[in-house]
Amino acid sequence: MMIQMILLPTFVLVGLTFALLFWRGRDGAKPAADGDWFAYHLHALFYVVVVLAIQTRHADLIMVLLAWVFVVLQIFQAGFLVTAANSRGSLFFISGALVLLAMWLYFAIRVLFLI
Repeated sequence: MMIQMILLPTFVLVGLTFALLFWRGRDGAKPAADGDWFAYHLHALFYVVVVLAIQTRHADLIMVLLAWVFVVLQIFQAGFLVTAANSRGSLFFISGALVLLAMWLYFAIRVLFLI
């Protein structure tokens, strides 16, 4: 059951990623902005921690809640990215990065100290 719960925000983030790819590409191929590069890396780190949490059986309620917070922040950031209001979008980006850092730290502590 916990596997489905942590995969749900992952599926939402995948959907958001595809929606943004289609949205940004509707006017033809545009080069990605520098901020997009970092967002893709955040998403990759998110996917990796989710897969590792599932494989090591550390996908618990805290990981699920942190995953949802990260995905919601990414949705808000995407809204500002699409509307070109990047000043507020950067706040959501930094907040999302901090939540992702918390996920990794929580996961590392659980794995290293067998909690």
